[in-house]
Amino acid sequence: MQLGRRSLLLAAAATAPAAADPAAALSRPRGPVVIGHRGAAGWRPEHTAASYAHAVETGADWIEPDLVPTKDHELVVRHENEISQTTDVAARPEFAGRRTTKTVDGRQVTGWFTEDFTLAELKTLRAVERLPAVRNRNTVFDGRERILTFQEVVDLARRLSKAHGRTIAVFPETKHPTYFRSIGLPLEPRLASAVRRNRLGRRECVVQSFEPTSLQRIAAQRLGVPLWQALGTTGGPYDLVSSGDPTTYRDMMTPAGLARIAAYADWIGPDKSSVAGSSLVADAHAAGLRIGPYTFRAENQYLPARFRRGSGPNDFGDAFAEYALYYDMGVDAVVTDFPDLAVTARGD
Repeated sequence: MQLGRRSLLLAAAATAPAAADPAAALSRPRGPVVIGHRGAAGWRPEHTAASYAHAVETGADWIEPDLVPTKDHELVVRHENEISQTTDVAARPEFAGRRTTKTVDGRQVTGWFTEDFTLAELKTLRAVERLPAVRNRNTVFDGRERILTFQEVVDLARRLSKAHGRTIAVFPETKHPTYFRSIGLPLEPRLASAVRRNRLGRRECVVQSFEPTSLQRIAAQRLGVPLWQALGTTGGPYDLVSSGDPTTYRDMMTPAGLARIAAYADWIGPDKSSVAGSSLVADAHAAGLRIGPYTFRAENQYLPARFRRGSGPNDFGDAFAEYALYYDMGVDAVVTDFPDLAVTARGD
């Protein structure tokens, strides 16, 4: 039975961690936190100023930058360090010689990589839509935006906070931290330095990673910001795999695994498919963790079959019904490409 909004909030409050939870300052006075996945990636090319601004303008509480380093060890915001899908680098003849093949997290990848460019060089590139076959409407914005640094995202979040009269948190993810550490470009010291330099508190920053050792390195910095353990659907975190640790993501989602996560993190972020039909929400809350599944999208191909509408995989389905389903489960946040839809559903 679908609960009304008041009943949903009361039920969520009953299962929420105690106020002593370090993430309490980010608790949800209006329902689950809405996190703009790479901004509003459903409406603008991801990780661009336009994407982040649109996310906040339509109600997002947090905005997510994925962090990768440049050759000169600056943190920039891209979904991956391989940038041929998210920039116009492949069309730039001056960088044709930078195309190469690397092994990243045990997988061979061919293309152009941020760690082979200085920040000044990356600033000459322009962002493009990563999924043009799915979101053709977004390609109209191709070529209009530059690659952002993490500092620029922090500055933007603060300007947007002032403009909209509410605190917008940044939600940075350390991408491939074991790989970058292996090539002498560790992410954690630079991220910690940025948090300190900007005096980011727990209402302004939550750090996430799929690799627990990356979060533990951040925890050792005693920054005072909440940490979020992201969880995949198959295999295990690369830092554990590469060290011979057999722990899988499935192991990490058991009550015992959640208790271990709670020793260093405040949140878990599983794929939404790991939440449906499971006790994961209740188990996370029992461990003192908050839970924010990813990634919510509106296109049919990303929705459960019963919520699909129209005839094509890229037609919009009944995304509101999917949000209602997860809100009724008592999740504490949703990570979404369409924050406007998540906010509307939250208001329902």
